[in-house]
Amino acid sequence: MNVRTFISTRDSNPALAKNFKDAILNPSAPQGGLYTFDTLPKLSTQDIVSLSNLSYEELCIKLFKILDLGLDEVLLKDVLQCYKSFDDPTNPAPIIGFDENLFMLNLYSGPTRAFKDMALQPFGALLSHFAAQKKQTYMILAATSGDTGPATLQSFANKPFIKVVCLYPSGGTSDVQRLQMTTQEASNCKVIGIYGDFDDAQNALKSLLNNTHFIESLHKQNIALSAANSVNIGRIVFQIIYHFWAYISLFKNNKLTLGEKISIVVPSGNFGNILGAFFAKKMGLPIDKLVVASNVNNILSDFINTGVYDISKRNLLKSKSPAMDILKSSNVERVLYALFGAKRTKECMQSLNTTGAYTLNKDELALLREDFLALFCDDTQCLQSIAQGFKCGFVLDPHSAIAYYGAKKLQEEGALAKTIFLSTAEWSKFAPSVWEALVKAQMVQGICKNDKEALEGICAHTQASIPPQISTLFDKKEVQNDVILPTEIESCIMQWLRNKN
Repeated sequence: MNVRTFISTRDSNPALAKNFKDAILNPSAPQGGLYTFDTLPKLSTQDIVSLSNLSYEELCIKLFKILDLGLDEVLLKDVLQCYKSFDDPTNPAPIIGFDENLFMLNLYSGPTRAFKDMALQPFGALLSHFAAQKKQTYMILAATSGDTGPATLQSFANKPFIKVVCLYPSGGTSDVQRLQMTTQEASNCKVIGIYGDFDDAQNALKSLLNNTHFIESLHKQNIALSAANSVNIGRIVFQIIYHFWAYISLFKNNKLTLGEKISIVVPSGNFGNILGAFFAKKMGLPIDKLVVASNVNNILSDFINTGVYDISKRNLLKSKSPAMDILKSSNVERVLYALFGAKRTKECMQSLNTTGAYTLNKDELALLREDFLALFCDDTQCLQSIAQGFKCGFVLDPHSAIAYYGAKKLQEEGALAKTIFLSTAEWSKFAPSVWEALVKAQMVQGICKNDKEALEGICAHTQASIPPQISTLFDKKEVQNDVILPTEIESCIMQWLRNKN
């Protein structure tokens, strides 16, 4: 049986490639790159039609087989049982029609109420299985802008042979997101707030993955190192599946004709979600445009529109959509590799690391824009879009509202026809911003200062109800209270391990 191997974005030497299992367990790729697909299988229109009668579980198994990932089907079925904890176990990613040409893909029906559950729940189960199979303890690192952390902790909590360290920017998440992390009581989980932003947290994670002293210190305790961020290709592979699911759901319900193309709009910060759609397109899914919808930290929209990725003079801005407050988007590197190869990708990444910028040439930009469009949405437009969505009967969070804004704007301009926008988090995770939008729209008095007040205000003025996963957080004790400088992370982790032994 052929088993696909994964190559470094910065070194395409096939001798250095790894199979799926090894790439998951050891995500640090040669030359400081990321593991990615060297090639992808191509499905015909009839192949895609043949997928339309499959359940979500069956679709995942089928696509993993097409991708030649070498996973045992019994194991994969067991891993996919995680979707039983979603609102509808038979449909973990329901698609909802706004009108005949605009559809919303709900990716937040999992246990932590954000799209990260779609990949992290099965990914966590899979990685935990591999660790138990090897009888090897793994430390899983996660850096979060607010959603990866809770999903990682929930997925790995109390798993044997697993220790989790989650880094988050102190003051850079919603109250709910913070509580989802700081109330985590599992003894194998450590949550660390850092003074800084998400880019600082992600840089710290990447540094630890390549820190020889840290790795050797862990090895002395028989602990290996892996990661749950989308630097891990295992996360990305699971994120391909729901784009196929969205398409075939519309096809099954006669919203699309055979082979008809659809565009996908994604609120994007670290580029992992839209990367899954990019890979789906390269596999033959009939996608027209992949639209990156940015917030005020519009590094991605600038890059796709101009070919210049320049963070040398930019400061991260805090916005109403904090999970997208990112300037250094890791997964862009995998698109660069897919379009331009390892040598050019390495040049761009080295330039970004040394000068804070890189620039595509005219032909490279044209090739990028064959697949991608981009725009950004400021906080005022974001709140207006939440209010507009509510008039249509939907309560959108500030990230989903940015995608909604992008889809509506580009459709009105004639740039998009039939379109899916991704709803990446439930409104309950960002209640103050949602309530502010509804206050302004309804002329209701009072701006709520915290999540609990806002949740209660929204429920009082809408038909919405707070899911139990969120409402119970406010009665839990915060037990993970460390907030430190990024330079103190390594010593903090080692101290935690000593206290556990």
